[in-house]
Amino acid sequence: MSAALARLTSHGTDRRAAADEFRARHHGGVIGYVGADVPVEYVTAAGLLPLRLSGTPGAPSTAGDRFLGTGLDPAARSVLTRLLDGDFGPLDGIVVSRDCEASLRLFYALRELRRVDPALALPPVHLVDVLHLPHRTTTRYVRAKLGQLRATVETWAGRSIGDSALADAITAHDRLRELLTGAAALRRSHPARLTGTQALTVVAATTALPVDRATALLEALLAEADRLPEHEGLRVFLTGSPHDTDHVYTALEDSGLLVVGEDHDWGDLLSLRRTAAPTEAALAERYQYNGPAAPRASIRARAAHTRRAARECGAQVLVSYARIRDDAPGWDYPAQREATGLPSVLLSRQPYGALGDEATEALAALAGPVRAPAEPAR
Repeated sequence: MSAALARLTSHGTDRRAAADEFRARHHGGVIGYVGADVPVEYVTAAGLLPLRLSGTPGAPSTAGDRFLGTGLDPAARSVLTRLLDGDFGPLDGIVVSRDCEASLRLFYALRELRRVDPALALPPVHLVDVLHLPHRTTTRYVRAKLGQLRATVETWAGRSIGDSALADAITAHDRLRELLTGAAALRRSHPARLTGTQALTVVAATTALPVDRATALLEALLAEADRLPEHEGLRVFLTGSPHDTDHVYTALEDSGLLVVGEDHDWGDLLSLRRTAAPTEAALAERYQYNGPAAPRASIRARAAHTRRAARECGAQVLVSYARIRDDAPGWDYPAQREATGLPSVLLSRQPYGALGDEATEALAALAGPVRAPAEPAR
């Protein structure tokens, strides 16, 4: 493994270490956030570290279950549990995007727990509501919400965010997205230079590191691309629920599959769209038109995007993974299957961060005919 890839993999799997290193160097200043609709540029512009919060599949989520109930997406319940357990270290604030119902309920729980139980020492929390309708009135609404976030981050940081600092942050994060697109191309190549697990972990690392550090490591990784090992396998495009850890990717690739692309916001969707100009107005449009993520986009938009992305990846099969309590992927799947025309399977009601026994059997049944050699002509 290359040195740059090793460092990115380390930070992608141990997010707390990256946050602790930033705290040590800057004496605090870490803002946790939930959802790709959070404009991290404001956090960077204020001199703080945006740390995307993730769950821990397989670990008990008793505390999160107590306050959110067991009828909600287990990823959100796991994030709340980790926050209550202090797993992310001291945070100066938390920003939650209204990207799905689970995120919204997580925000309400955090706000109420902070109000009624000061002993929990939860940080202040802010909700940012980004709408994705293609209207000018939506743009004005989103810009107003971004202005509220800017004011909140300024309060947490104890300093104002100047337009110049914001412009620099926008430029820096767009450069990072450009490099992430380059990294994604490494696993789309034939043969792939990154596995899906490695690519997912690289993306995760960039949501835990300062933007300049993440940029430097990605530049080093791309410079080493020709020396990276080659990877082969049945090429899979993965759709459905987002994956905030690499557990499912590892399980898929341990069975001989190769995840060459996905359409969730912990993967390729995170870097898909750039900002047209280093201004607050352009930033609002960037987040307004970002996606299309399963909880907020139309079935038609999802199917069209999946068709294009799967073709660009050279995918041989389509796998839709829908974890328990996440119903949106099931609605998208029929149109995605028809749009791609690929052999496909829907793995529904899967445990958080794992594959059920029936899913493993379904994948084997899907892969068998694709892997089987064609009958010789007679």
